[in-house]
Amino acid sequence: MKPESTEHTGDNAAQVDSSLVVSVVLPAHNEASGLGAAVESIRKVIHSSGMSYEIIIVDDGSNDETCKEIERLNAVDGNIKGIRLSRQFGKESALLAGLRAADGAVSITMDADLQHPPALIPQMLEKWRAGARVVHAVKRDRQIDGWLTRSSVALFNKLLSLTSGFNMRGASDFKLLDRTVIDLLVHHLPERGRFYRGLAGWAGFEQSRVPFDVVERDTGSGKWSGFALFDLALTAITSFTSAPLRVITILGAVTLVFGIIVSVEALWSWFRGYAVSGFVTIIITLLLIGSFIMISLGIIGEYIAKIYAEVKDRPPYIVASTCGFDNNSGPRNSFGNGD
Repeated sequence: MKPESTEHTGDNAAQVDSSLVVSVVLPAHNEASGLGAAVESIRKVIHSSGMSYEIIIVDDGSNDETCKEIERLNAVDGNIKGIRLSRQFGKESALLAGLRAADGAVSITMDADLQHPPALIPQMLEKWRAGARVVHAVKRDRQIDGWLTRSSVALFNKLLSLTSGFNMRGASDFKLLDRTVIDLLVHHLPERGRFYRGLAGWAGFEQSRVPFDVVERDTGSGKWSGFALFDLALTAITSFTSAPLRVITILGAVTLVFGIIVSVEALWSWFRGYAVSGFVTIIITLLLIGSFIMISLGIIGEYIAKIYAEVKDRPPYIVASTCGFDNNSGPRNSFGNGD
């Protein structure tokens, strides 16, 4: 992609094209093989609705031909635009970059592998016309995932729903956001450790849900590793709830109760003239207390690490180049810091 000017002056509202209805944001990492089919499916659905649109593809540090494929698509259709990040910053940062560049009255965020069905877009737009500011596409069926994955995701969503107060059941990144919500997420939430699924629910306003079934990828394989999913889960938990910190208090209470029981047992044996059973009891007590201490330090460490990342105030992404944007639109800031 050829670098284009990303200068920005004035308030973001002045940059929004009032005639543009739908902005579709597609984060992509090594999706060259299936990107053309995904874009064509989205174009057909939006064309049938007769609305103006733009499709913004964010190349999140791909090392295949994703960048060239975006340029080819832009040459065919000027409504298809591209942002290439300087390296892989992660899906959350790619989504933020795309939303910052979006000029539509609504933005639809979805994956570039067609596991988020474009056929659902008209239904989401109907919900928006009926007054919803946020439309969540929620996963109804995950049979393509293994039993362990489904169980882990279900448990995580349930725990996060209970601790955060938001309904995260079946949550996905397939969402429709009204311009009001886009501006809120982009310009008024400066946090670096972002969890898009949670922030969209946290924003409030009128919200609606549309179910869908997850289908197999047509090409390629999933880009999420077990470690990446675990890291995302930690970000979600530390961003939306302090419940793990309260676990430390609970562990302290459990340790106190255990210590009282052991003390009572030792005193009872001493009063009755029995030998106090010390070695095994002491070993178990030390192991238990040591485990609780290490768990507590780990929980505190996770929160401190997030604070450390926020205090450094590094940009969430860096734009290397763009294509399809004119000089007065596109990414608001090459370094991802907003206005």
